[in-house]
Amino acid sequence: MSKDIVVIGGGTAGARLARQLAPSARVTVIGEEDHAPYNRVLLAEVLAGRYGPEVVALPETPVRRGVRVVRIDRADKVVQCDDGSVVPYGTLVLATGSNPVLPPLRGLGNDLPDGVHPFRTMDDCLALAAAVREGTRAVVIGGGLLGVSAARALAERGAQVVLAQQGEHLMERQLDPAASELLRSHLETLGVEVHTECRVRGLRCEAGAVRAVELADRYALDADLVVVACGVRPRVGLARAAGLDVRNGIVVDDELRTSDPDIRAIGDCAEHNGRVYALAGPAIEQADVLATLLADSPDACPADSPAPSSDTSPAPAPAPSARYTGTRALTRLTLNGSGPLDLAAFGETTPLPGDDVVRLTDATRGAYRKVVVRGDRLIGGILLGDLGAVGELARTWEGDEPLPSSPLFHLLGGS
Repeated sequence: MSKDIVVIGGGTAGARLARQLAPSARVTVIGEEDHAPYNRVLLAEVLAGRYGPEVVALPETPVRRGVRVVRIDRADKVVQCDDGSVVPYGTLVLATGSNPVLPPLRGLGNDLPDGVHPFRTMDDCLALAAAVREGTRAVVIGGGLLGVSAARALAERGAQVVLAQQGEHLMERQLDPAASELLRSHLETLGVEVHTECRVRGLRCEAGAVRAVELADRYALDADLVVVACGVRPRVGLARAAGLDVRNGIVVDDELRTSDPDIRAIGDCAEHNGRVYALAGPAIEQADVLATLLADSPDACPADSPAPSSDTSPAPAPAPSARYTGTRALTRLTLNGSGPLDLAAFGETTPLPGDDVVRLTDATRGAYRKVVVRGDRLIGGILLGDLGAVGELARTWEGDEPLPSSPLFHLLGGS
C-alpha cells in the first residue's frame, strides 16, 4: 500500500503543507493552475501594476501544474487526473480552495460575457490587467474585501470605477459603519464612485460583450468592464462525489481528518466545528498542524526510505502531537501606492449590552480605532489608517488574558 502523501491544490494551504513536510516525506502536489503557487493576498497589488506575478510567488514548491483531479477512488486509494494519469496515495489532502460566487443575475451564465471577470486567481488578475485602459468604464459588483481591493486597483490604473454594494456599508463582515464611512471617503478620494444599498439586477450585453450593469431601479451603469466580487464558496465537488461528509465545506475534526480516515482537508475548502474561514491565516495554521500530525504518523514514510515490509507489525498509534482547535482570525488589508490604505479587524466588533467600547476617530488623517471589551477581556477591534497598535492588540486578543485595571485607552496605543 502506498504511503505517499498526495495534496490536491497548490494554493496557500497546499503549498505550505508541502514545504513543511519536505524533504522528510514523499509529497505530490497537484495544482490546477498553470502558475507557480503565489500569495493570493497580493493579487490587488499585481492588478494595480506595482508587482509582477513573480514577486508574489511563494517559496519554491514542486507542483504538477495545470493538472486537474477529476475523481477520487477511495476503494483503490488513487486519484484520477484529466491528463489520464492515476496517482496512488496513502494519505490524501484536499486543499481545493474556493470558487468565486457568481450571483444569479440576468445575463450572467456559466459562460461569462466578454468583459466580465471574477477576481480570485492569478489568471483573473492578469486578464483584468490586460483589459483595463485609461478611462475604461469599470463596475465592481460587491463591496467586501475583494471588491474594495479590485476597485482601488482599477482606479489606480486609470479606470472610471463604480463600486456597487448591496449592503448598507462597505466590508460589512469586518467594519462598523463609522470605519466603513472612512473607507468610502478614501475610495472616493481616488475617484471611485461608491453606491451602497444598491442591488444589481442584471447585465446588458451586445454581441456577447457586456455594455452596462442594470440596477433594481432600472438605472443602468455603462460598463466596458465588470468585476464580480460577491464572495467565495468552498470547492467541495470532488469530496461530495467521493461520498465524504460535506456541509458548507468538507467537514473535518481536530486532526483535520474527513469522514474517511485516510483523507484530510485544509484551507478554504475545510469546515471545522461548523466554520469555514476562507482566510490565509487559518489556512496556514491548519497546514502547520497537519504537517506535524503527518510527520509524527506511524504511516509517514521518509522520501529516501523504503516502505515497511508486509511482515512488520505496526506500532501502536501514538496520541496526536498537535490538534487544530480553530483560529482567532485577523483580517488585514494593506494597499500601497498613492494614498496607501491600511486596515485590520478582528473578533467581535459589534458590542453587546454591558460591553465597554473605546473609539478614537481622526477624520482629517482618515484614522479610526475601536476596541470592544467584555468584562476583563478584549473581544474585538477595528483599526483603519494607522495600524501602529495592531500588533499589541492582536496579541492581547489572541492570548485571551485578563486586561490590566488601568484605563482602557492604553489599548489604542496611547495616541
